[in-house]
Amino acid sequence: MRFLIFSLAVLTSAVAASDTEWWKTALIYQIYPRSFKDSNGDGIGDLNGITEKLVYLNQTGVDAIWLSPIYLSPMYDFGYDITDYRKIAPEYGTMDDFKTLMTEARRLGIRVIMDLVPNHTGNESEWFQKSIRREPGYEDYYIWADGIRTEGSNDTKPPSNWVSTFRKSAWEYNSVRGQYYLHKFVIGQPDLNYRSTRVQQEMKDVQKFWLDLGVSGFRVDAINHMYESNPANFGGRYPDEPLSGNPNTNPDDYEYLNHIHTENLNETYEVVYDWRDLLDEYIELQGEYKIMMTEAYADLDSMMRYYGTSTRNGSIPFNFSFLGDITKDSDARHIKTVIDKWMTYMPSGRTANWVNGNHDQSRMANRQGVDRVDAMNMIALLLPGVAITYQGEEIGMTDGEVSWEETKDPQACNTDDPVNYWKKSRDPNRTPFHWDNSTNAGFSTGKTWLPVASNYHKVNLAEQINNTKSHYQFYKDVATIRKTAAVKYGDLDTRALSETVLVVTRLLPGEQGVLGIVNLSDEDQYVDLTSLRLIPRVIKVRAVGANCDNVKGSLLIKDKIPINAHCALVLQTIRHCC
Repeated sequence: MRFLIFSLAVLTSAVAASDTEWWKTALIYQIYPRSFKDSNGDGIGDLNGITEKLVYLNQTGVDAIWLSPIYLSPMYDFGYDITDYRKIAPEYGTMDDFKTLMTEARRLGIRVIMDLVPNHTGNESEWFQKSIRREPGYEDYYIWADGIRTEGSNDTKPPSNWVSTFRKSAWEYNSVRGQYYLHKFVIGQPDLNYRSTRVQQEMKDVQKFWLDLGVSGFRVDAINHMYESNPANFGGRYPDEPLSGNPNTNPDDYEYLNHIHTENLNETYEVVYDWRDLLDEYIELQGEYKIMMTEAYADLDSMMRYYGTSTRNGSIPFNFSFLGDITKDSDARHIKTVIDKWMTYMPSGRTANWVNGNHDQSRMANRQGVDRVDAMNMIALLLPGVAITYQGEEIGMTDGEVSWEETKDPQACNTDDPVNYWKKSRDPNRTPFHWDNSTNAGFSTGKTWLPVASNYHKVNLAEQINNTKSHYQFYKDVATIRKTAAVKYGDLDTRALSETVLVVTRLLPGEQGVLGIVNLSDEDQYVDLTSLRLIPRVIKVRAVGANCDNVKGSLLIKDKIPINAHCALVLQTIRHCC
């Protein structure tokens, strides 16, 4: 009986640990709901389509899914212009559909993370309409300002020279209120005013609503845009931003200005820390850690501040250094430098993360090259901390082809340029997922909201799922290896053995070590791992990329590892061996 009681106690503590520690090594899969799986034939992905494919994600090794916005919205910016944070967009389904998804995800051990969009709402939001009418309590829910009167005229110009990230003035005049409102993104996305305590409480209440439904946390959109310089410090006016000096821009371009008054203000970090406190309360209430990941395209020092301070916890800032600084031209030494830089700058005791792509960036296979798909997936999955995969990266999907006439993205439409719109368009990396080679890639039986990429006949899940030498099978194998003790808890060593060979090693005393090797060159090579003295002489092949001739399960001698051109290979040490 004493042994039984002890065993139950150990089991209970293990379960509790798994619920509170899951996030530190989570494999998170970003779903762009509109393009993942359509269940009803209207050409738009939906919640029931996601539920239908949860088994696939579970079998792949995914720990959590992050859903891009599913809230009620007119979809001018496809869900990032929110009308009501507590309602589901009808094209995606109903609240009952969401609860069904939650139930099935929980059954499969997959956690659900919501996309929180705090910087702005849609202009059809009840909050905004009340603010326009200056209804009590809503007068300062948004950033309103008087225009600047033109000397000798009754005409006015915007309150400042601020430019929207989607081009042109960030200010729009509202004739009902008689003032301009700020929109750092599209005109239909008015910025909320976080100097209002009511707005701050409102956004906390939104988080509580979804936390009460059992979600496991939030990915927070455009967090570094949340505050603007206080006009009280500038004579009651919003100050102009200085010119960037970029010669390739004009006054309508976001890059024309240096955004010292509209990005990464100190007050932003305090709100993030407050939200972390709120999420911590739910750890106690629900017995599960609630993750918060923040999106901020910023310099490294600014990103690191989101982690928190010596006295307050914060968020996990998305590692856009990994996403943006590594290109198809990066050699092994540069990739190592990017990895080491994040690990060096990250505050002690915090958790790293590795982002290979998202709905705002050209797909990894385009940015890195198809030959580097396995390499980049492997590196992200073997490094310590959180790994984030954008849908389709596991099968090496490439950007689709979207004509000017088919373009939906407001960032591209706002260029007013049918020739160069594609330089700003995010539509190509949002085209539907390739499930198989049937009509519309198995995504939908109806006309799809964006065209399916033309290469879906060859690049699709069904083609790869039973192919032992495919991007998907390699991804799945590495995801399995990721759950070993060495990868979850082991020490990290990165080495560029040459310009073309990178080795990532994870070692934990008493456990089988794991090594990932990448050959970035166009030539087959033999790699000598003699310099890795803690690695035994004989090593086992555990995962083989699509470009490799190595055989899973075979044994190799560490001083002469054969590796093909553009091969990514995972090896594992053998217990009680040489």
